[in-house]
Amino acid sequence: MTLAAPLWLLLLLPLAWFIRRGQKPHAMRMPQAGTADYGLGWKSKVRSKWIWLRWLALTFLILAMARPQRNWNEEKIKADALDIVLSMDISPSMLSKDFEPNRLVVSKQVAADFVEKRPHDRIGLVAFSAEAFTQCPLTIDKKVVKSFINELTVGRLEDGTAIGMGLATAVNRLKDSPSKTKIVVLITDGENNAGYIAPMQAAEIAKTLGIRVYTVGIGTEGVVMSPAQRNPDGSYSFAPRYMRFDTQLLEEMAATTGGRFYRARSERDLEFIYGEIDRLEKTKIEVSTIRRTTDYFHWCIAVAVILLLLEILGTWVFLRSVT
Repeated sequence: MTLAAPLWLLLLLPLAWFIRRGQKPHAMRMPQAGTADYGLGWKSKVRSKWIWLRWLALTFLILAMARPQRNWNEEKIKADALDIVLSMDISPSMLSKDFEPNRLVVSKQVAADFVEKRPHDRIGLVAFSAEAFTQCPLTIDKKVVKSFINELTVGRLEDGTAIGMGLATAVNRLKDSPSKTKIVVLITDGENNAGYIAPMQAAEIAKTLGIRVYTVGIGTEGVVMSPAQRNPDGSYSFAPRYMRFDTQLLEEMAATTGGRFYRARSERDLEFIYGEIDRLEKTKIEVSTIRRTTDYFHWCIAVAVILLLLEILGTWVFLRSVT
């Protein structure tokens, strides 16, 4: 709530009060029959205070002249949004412990942060191991996307790494998109060893459809504590394993579509990569602000009128004394 004009006139109220007191005639009170024992009547007591209604009404009139108002700022955002699909590897090797606590948990956390930073874009989610499926279709509801990211677990699909299937499924989600910019961010930690669509074939399809692919290789090379076998209860037994990485394939896939390949050997690397993609793929936003003002001076005038009417009625009707 703001005032359109200053309240300097309120300073005149104390001045007017003192002037009125100085002009008040002095009178000598004479005792009257019937009052010596009982003091002043209740009307006389109320009448002496009733004048405050007039001063209060004057205060509200001055407040109305200052025009109390409330300003409303309404923003209209026009965004040239992007369509982005995250294609995430959920093969057993994503449980490897070269990240704390493992590769999958870190990948999910950083991906959720990336989604939070893209408020105007539609984002979808694809998961793959030996096969691929759409975990979440394109949506602007970031809470839904982050919820599906958090639900990603290893063991839902057959073991293996079908990079081509992961990319092809993501491309299929984007092929009918009306967006001018369509992007796939593919995260994997292994070599392609499954699936009936070759990774480069999927990359060529993405190129034909104008879809840019960013490939991210997560994990360190060498001996890593990694799942060695699956137990009957669905859990995994871990053992030291030598991990390899086919960076050349991921580089060629990204280059074919006009994207980039990134290598993430730590959580900090992965955060930097998502930050780099966020910087490269900026959403064009046009913000227009509409300012609206609501005045409340008429409420002040209404209160002042009511107070004046009460003061007049009280003085000349209810509190009038007849002598």
